[in-house]
Amino acid sequence: MELLAYPFMLRALAGALIIGLTAPALGIYLVQRRLSLIGDGIGHVALTGVGVGLLTNNSPVLTAVVVATIGAVGVELIRERGRTSGDLALALLFYGGIAGGVVLVGLSDDKGNSNLMQYLFGSLITTSPQDIMVIGGLAAAVLVAMLLLRPALFALCNDEEYARVSGLPVRTLNILLAVTTAVTVTIAMRTVGLLLVSALMVVPVAAAQQVTRGFRTTMAAAMLIGLGSAAAGILVSAEADTAPGATTVLMALAAFLGTTIGGMVRRGLRRHSRPPVTAEPPDVVIKMLGQS
Repeated sequence: MELLAYPFMLRALAGALIIGLTAPALGIYLVQRRLSLIGDGIGHVALTGVGVGLLTNNSPVLTAVVVATIGAVGVELIRERGRTSGDLALALLFYGGIAGGVVLVGLSDDKGNSNLMQYLFGSLITTSPQDIMVIGGLAAAVLVAMLLLRPALFALCNDEEYARVSGLPVRTLNILLAVTTAVTVTIAMRTVGLLLVSALMVVPVAAAQQVTRGFRTTMAAAMLIGLGSAAAGILVSAEADTAPGATTVLMALAAFLGTTIGGMVRRGLRRHSRPPVTAEPPDVVIKMLGQS
């Protein structure tokens, strides 16, 4: 725990808590819409943006935000036209993004190859105060959008045709989800890395679904689980000297396992506490039918 006395560890904890709170708030809409893997796809596109930044000696985070946003909006427009299904569009996003990233990083200098690992798996201990300000500002914007537009986004993710008939701006909401997903992926690069960012969007939501009912309750529980997983991940990684991003994901998976077991136990106790249903003997039923 003495490590928390150092400023870089406090910045790492702050960054992890911000992402742990924001990612599930967005992820619940993606899970509801059966797009749980879109974070991985956009992460691969963001890898191309990182390659562009390393090749041109610009900020990899800035170029990743721009490229990931363009890719996310492009996939959404392709899906909307109906000529390419959602899973095929994600596949194109996966392959094109990682191929472009590998090529561009290969064209950069040797230092770029070593820096790439920070973006693939996260590097919280190198987070600067400026990084925390950027992460906090963008995360706040995502949180405000997800909370204020919850009724409209819930209707969109449940039934897009119903949302369109109801007069909701379906295309605008779809693009909003795509853009906020791209932003969340890129600001989480420094926390868990591009290869693990989707886990913080999905796993806390899956854990909350085991013990809650109702969209609002599940959303609140998922955000709390994400927050707790991030805090536990940083503390455990500081004590055990493990990778903070991977440890955070493992904490989220442990929460999912715990809620799954807890949900099974609760359902079992509820089943056993119900009074047994007794049926009348067949002869009594027949006799009653005959009298009627």
